[in-house]
Amino acid sequence: MSPRFMPFKTAPELIEALTKVEKVLNTGGLEPSLGELVKLRASQINGCAYCIYMHVSDARARGETEMRLFMLDAWRESSLYTDRERAALAWTESLTRVAKTGAPDEDYALVKDQFNEGELTYLTIAIGMINLWNRLQVGARATHPVHAATAA
Repeated sequence: MSPRFMPFKTAPELIEALTKVEKVLNTGGLEPSLGELVKLRASQINGCAYCIYMHVSDARARGETEMRLFMLDAWRESSLYTDRERAALAWTESLTRVAKTGAPDEDYALVKDQFNEGELTYLTIAIGMINLWNRLQVGARATHPVHAATAA
């Protein structure tokens, strides 16, 4: 697959603005490990290979276990995730599929029990941002790096 267009080259001012939002999100008090799980789960749902590759790599660099990454698609049936992570993942799925889910009250109740209002705002914007990045990268047909060790 080859890229359709190169947004980082053709619209650097937009990418810079999005990157600034990401920098603010990274200072918002959410655990970096939680942020990576949220970004990875949304990217799985959206089928964004570029972002899946990036967030698996970032999560592993932060010390995330391979098993938790492997099991992420089945987080509801796995005991590997904390209640806080489970609430964030439910909210991630709900907002990523918002046209189908309508962000149900049950998912909101879970996340509200685990996050204060400021954290919830950061989490919700982080979910929106990864969905934006996914749409940009899928639409552009961005390709992830392929290293000899991962190509087998």
